[in-house]
Amino acid sequence: MNESYILGHSERELERLNQQARFIDPITRRFLLSAGLLHGMRVLDVGSGAGDVAFLAAELVGAAGEVVGTDRSPDALATARRRAETRSLPNVEFREGDPAEIAFDRPFDAVIGRYVLMFQPDPAAMIRSLVARARRGGLIFFHEPDFDGVRSFPPAPTYDRCCRWNSETLRLSGADVRMGARLFSTFIGAGLPPPSLQLETLIAGPADKTDPLDLFADLAETLAGAMDRFGVATPEEVGLETLRERMIAEAAAAGSVIQGRFEIAAWSRV
Repeated sequence: MNESYILGHSERELERLNQQARFIDPITRRFLLSAGLLHGMRVLDVGSGAGDVAFLAAELVGAAGEVVGTDRSPDALATARRRAETRSLPNVEFREGDPAEIAFDRPFDAVIGRYVLMFQPDPAAMIRSLVARARRGGLIFFHEPDFDGVRSFPPAPTYDRCCRWNSETLRLSGADVRMGARLFSTFIGAGLPPPSLQLETLIAGPADKTDPLDLFADLAETLAGAMDRFGVATPEEVGLETLRERMIAEAAAAGSVIQGRFEIAAWSRV
């Protein structure tokens, strides 16, 4: 993981990731099934954080399979291990460090990651370093966002501004907010065969549900300090205390349909 990772691993951020997973896990699950993650596979999860993708993979590979999650943050992994114990998942373990450098006893059937490449200075180099962890014919899979998908119609200006604040703050920190759209060229640049691609997004009317609004309001809370430091938006402009409520009320009054970022997956075999 890039040392300049802006989101950090505070207790509040790990809780945000948990809430994010409630919305995004169903999408990642469909992507993994399309990619061919099967019962009995041995899986390496890169950049596990609090463990959400590792737990999702464990569900798909079943008791006959195995999932090894990796992360550089001991705080995130402590949370992941507690959650695995609570869920009674003996086939999931977590290792601290760079997965390209950790010594594993045998190769994996699949190497997977979500929202990892966008924070790497050289995503293709990262993938190249991970290919050696997969067996011949093994699966390489990444799920990344593309913030260009965000929009509302009729326009909900506060939601649109919040999305721009988040996207610009991440961009200024060094993250690639269009990583999802770059997955194809990144896999090619890593020397892999042309990957298969799949795209989904969250979309809702606020009278129905508020998933995209909730995701961006939560992200704004994590990024608020950096927004101010980078000159993207002041605390007064953001107004965290009422941001979510203002976005919902405005979108409801306009009858807006709210669309989240594009969620894009790419996978190939070595």
